[in-house]
Amino acid sequence: MRRCGECGQWEPAGAHGCARCARLVDEIVEEGWRAFLEREFGAPEPPGERLIAEMVVDEPDRHVWRVVDAAYDRLTCPECGGRLSRGPAGCAPCDLANGFRYSAIEIDRPGVPPGNEHALRVNVAVTRRPYGISASEVLLRRLSLPALLDGRLPTVEQAQATKALVGKGASEAELAAVIFGDWGSGP
Repeated sequence: MRRCGECGQWEPAGAHGCARCARLVDEIVEEGWRAFLEREFGAPEPPGERLIAEMVVDEPDRHVWRVVDAAYDRLTCPECGGRLSRGPAGCAPCDLANGFRYSAIEIDRPGVPPGNEHALRVNVAVTRRPYGISASEVLLRRLSLPALLDGRLPTVEQAQATKALVGKGASEAELAAVIFGDWGSGP
């Protein structure tokens, strides 16, 4: 883990308030898209990329989550005009697309505990689309990203204890101390 030169948080935990950290969260998805395109299609032109994105979102259960999320980013919501799946809660097409994203495939990266990729996926999704989610939950999800990217995963007991702290209104500093201090260590 390393500190962001703009906000001082562990990268990319400063996302939304820090543009650099927000770009780093998007890059988690984009690197998967670029690898997919290169492996499957070479170097398509932008119009071809849009067609590929449409194909991917038509069959999200056949692609890894990073590819699906990136494909949605390339499509425009007909209702809110934003990136499909990332619009505000209550935007019907975005809400539907946001739900479909969870049918995508999750494959843990080498050297991480089983379930790390699922946790990373959920935390990235919440950080990128925080609408309709409590501020304390969004805080927990974005603070968790550096630890998850580092290959750490809380035990069930650690995750439950951290959620209990959120429920009690723990401060950002208190949550960070638990996440960066305890997560991934033994029971």
